[in-house]
Formats: sequence, structure tokens, C-alpha cells
Amino acid sequence: MSTPESQLDLDVVGFGNALVDVLSHQEDEFIDQIGSTKGAMNLIDAKRSAELYELIGERVTISGGSAANTVIGVNSLGGTSGYVGRVANDELGDVFTSDMSRLGIEHSTPRAPADDPTGRCIVFITPDGERTLHTFLGASNGLTSSDVDLELVARAKLLFLEGYLWDPPEAKVAMRYAASGVSEGARVALTLSDQFCVERHRTSFMALIDDHVDVLFANHHEVMSLFEVEQLDVALDRVQERVELAAITMGASGSVLITSGGRAMIPADPVARVVDKTGAGDLYASGVLYGLAQGYDLERCGQLGSLAAEEVIAHIGPRPEISLRDLAGELA
Repeated sequence: MSTPESQLDLDVVGFGNALVDVLSHQEDEFIDQIGSTKGAMNLIDAKRSAELYELIGERVTISGGSAANTVIGVNSLGGTSGYVGRVANDELGDVFTSDMSRLGIEHSTPRAPADDPTGRCIVFITPDGERTLHTFLGASNGLTSSDVDLELVARAKLLFLEGYLWDPPEAKVAMRYAASGVSEGARVALTLSDQFCVERHRTSFMALIDDHVDVLFANHHEVMSLFEVEQLDVALDRVQERVELAAITMGASGSVLITSGGRAMIPADPVARVVDKTGAGDLYASGVLYGLAQGYDLERCGQLGSLAAEEVIAHIGPRPEISLRDLAGELA
């Protein structure tokens, strides 16, 4: 499908698991007691989700999902976006769709029946700000190619694919279908999402990257896992050969944006306050994608990514609490 560049009126269309996040502060011992891997995304079923929910006292509930958080960040920066993700015709689905509408994000994915409930992600946040995710995919797990609005995809300068959604076979087909529907001059971006996700799908991720991906987002653990190497420098050299642009986050060491023509190192703010790392990578992607859509240089894109990530880790929840455009000032 081809749309004239002048009609690419959306900066980003996100494609991912549409979930409602349930956030709770817990000690490290609690993570050990429930048998989870700290810092990882753990896929669970409806029964386990209900069991964990019963263990929570105080909690914050926010509609989310990784790619949804990213497009919310794009709009907070002053950009325009759409979203492909499946929720059910139930109360949590109503919360999700009304939130997206209120934030100005186009979301036209058909609803699942109420007996296929909206997915939710229970997030336990430890004192160091690390988050351990327990995800019941629910209705988001049933996304198929027939749910994809190719007209929406064709309006975007960048299609942003969420690696977490790569688990269901039908979703793999749907993501490739969406990637084949981008307009001439548009780009496809992928976030690897989680090291364990990479370990499950390394071969098929690599095939997707080679077939469709122009922009790759990952943290240093994920990119090393992708190429099965133990040295970050080696992984960075490999990814430089593979995609048009790679944006790799490295925690307190900042991030690096890599193209065939060079690299831009972006330092992290050493005094950034860490309350909750939920959404840090999602919002980093927001800043970089927004910058790419505006045609900014690599350093400016990376600075916007860092700014967005630093805002979101300073409070509970995966969304910015203030206007990122106001925070960025002339940078945006």
C-alpha cells in the first residue's frame, strides 16, 4: 500500500498487547516468595492473575501495554499517533479505549467478546525501582490479521512493533501483515521488549528484522542475547550491520544510537530520581520515534528519548504525568 508522503499524517502507529496495568510496591522477598524472576516479564494465565491480584493491598490501575505507552508518549511530545491492539467488550476494555480517545490516539481495532477478557499486567515494583511483570494477555492474545487496519498503518511515518506480541502465532502473521502495509518512505521499528522474549524467539526475530525492520530498539542485555555474544561492543557492531538505525539503552551508562554512518552516545542523567522503571524503555522509544518523525538528528532524538524516560521513572506508572513537550521546550 502506498500513500503520498504529504498524507502521512500520523507520526507513529503502535502495534502491541493492549493491557491494563496494575502497579504495586513490594519488597525483593515478595518476588522470591511468589517464585518470579525479578525484572522479567512472566506470562501467566487467568487463574494465576487472579491469585496475584488477591495478594495486593494498595495498587494503582492504569491502561497500558508497551507500545500503547510509547504512542501515549509520542502524543505528549506533541506528535500524532494511532494504535493497533485488541481489548474486549468489557469494563477494562472500556477504560482502555476511552483513555486512548481522550489522549487523541486513533484506536479502531475491533473488540473481542466479553468472555475473552481484556488483558492485564500486574507489576510489582521493588525499592530499587525495578519492575517485575506478570502478564495475562487475555483478548490481546487473539489479535489476527483481520483486526489490522491497513489504512491506519499506511498513514504513519513509523510503524512500531512490540516484541511482547510475538508470542502468539496469529499475532506473528498480523505483525508481518502490518509491516507489509507501510507506505513508501515510511519505516518499521521493532522493540525486542524483554531478554526472555528474545531467547524464546531469537531465530524468528532475526528473520523479521531482516525482512521488515528499519529501526531496532533494545537494551544491552537484549541485543547481546539476540546475537548470542557476551560483549556489548560485539553486539553493537553486529546490529550496526543489520538495520538502518539501532537505539540501545544501557541503564546508568545512557544509550547509543547507531547507523551505518556512525554512533551518537547519549549520557544518562546521574541525578535522575528512580521511583519506578515501568515504562522507561517505552518512553525512551517515544522520544526517539518522535524525533525521527520530525527529521531530527540522532543526538536530538536520543536526548528526547532520555528526557521522556527520566520523566517516567520519577513516579509510579508507565505514562508521563506532565506534558513532555513542555518539559522538552525547544528540544521538541
